[in-house]
Amino acid sequence: MDGTALYEAVAAIFVAQVRGISLNVGNIVAISITATAASIGAAGIPQAGLVTMVMVLNVIGLPAEDVALILVVDWILDRFRTTINVLGDAYGSGIVAHLSQKDLEEISLDELNMEMTTL
Repeated sequence: MDGTALYEAVAAIFVAQVRGISLNVGNIVAISITATAASIGAAGIPQAGLVTMVMVLNVIGLPAEDVALILVVDWILDRFRTTINVLGDAYGSGIVAHLSQKDLEEISLDELNMEMTTL
């Protein structure tokens, strides 16, 4: 859920800036870790990022009501998040397939040899 993690981190920093709260490096690291953990646990349904956004805002001490600042544009951001999530998953599976190509060929040959000996 790459897109959700990026969205939640950037949105939390935006809300803090709107509120006039300056964030230090520790706050940004805490936001990033919480956004990553929240995106892993987020359901794959539309607008699920808004629910987990409350957790991220609580990390820096912002009230849950500040999610309303993002609500207006979330419908379009959700489409971008989904695109980033799908592309990230596609690239990840492509890289794994490329890196394990020799292992997969060996496994396939071993299975074929086992089937031939049982006949």
